Amino acid sequence: MSKKEEKTNVMRTLDQRKIPYTAYTYPHQEGVPVDGVTVAGSLGLDPARVFKTLVARGASKGIYVFVIPVAASLDLKKAARSVGEKSVEMVHVKEINGLTGYVRGGCSPVGMKKRYPTVFHESAREGDAMVVSAGKIGYQVSCAPADLAAVTGAAFADLTAEG
Repeated sequence: MSKKEEKTNVMRTLDQRKIPYTAYTYPHQEGVPVDGVTVAGSLGLDPARVFKTLVARGASKGIYVFVIPVAASLDLKKAARSVGEKSVEMVHVKEINGLTGYVRGGCSPVGMKKRYPTVFHESAREGDAMVVSAGKIGYQVSCAPADLAAVTGAAFADLTAEG
């Protein structure tokens, strides 16, 4: 990592749970979100193994977290079905920090202010590791999908427009 190993809340949570992870940093402009495909490329990682965290609100007003490959698009109908809602819509970017404690571009499924129902795209199970934000722009962590699912209480489902 950097000169002194800077730990994010995500890393501290994983440490507390004794979950092994690999931390990555990538260059970024302070406070400017970078798209996930660019992040994957700058880290030399397969974009299919790098996941973005999306926050949505259901018709019931419940908040849900969906974690999908960075190059994919969330299928709102599939997402709603996966959590038993009639419909879901993305929360407005200005609500993300208040709901999760994170900023756009640095939102992680691990260590949010509250634990929301979380669903990972089914492809997350296919590899030995999946990469998610470490809770801060410029930081990512890679861990076993089963470990991340355990710490977040996540289910797996088909969530993307591509299938």
